[in-house]
Amino acid sequence: MKIKKKIIKTDLAPKAIGAYSQAVETEKLFFTSGQIPIDSKTDNIVSTNFEDQAKQVFTNINSLLNSQGMSLENILKLTVYMIDLEDFDKLNNIFNEIFKHDFPARSVVEVSRLPKDCKIAIDAICHK
Repeated sequence: MKIKKKIIKTDLAPKAIGAYSQAVETEKLFFTSGQIPIDSKTDNIVSTNFEDQAKQVFTNINSLLNSQGMSLENILKLTVYMIDLEDFDKLNNIFNEIFKHDFPARSVVEVSRLPKDCKIAIDAICHK
């Protein structure tokens, strides 16, 4: 059985920097590719500061969702990739700012390196 899927491409979020789609949508689910802290207007990493980078990643995820009529409230699960788990408390503070209640499920993984040497990347699974 072939899965019916829609490839998402929008100028509202950073363009893909490799051989992947910004997001893929199925009948009920929406999957983002890993978002890094690129400003879609400049195509540059926003800052070297972890908090600035994390907030930009959420801006990018939200832009992808908004392009399809959704919001951060549609997120079911996030996978967070960080180069330093010493920033874990900072990450939790940002989650508390962004998600006032009903946190999504989440996994956090420390990795040795991320594209463009950023400090954080996040991918999302959402319900339409």
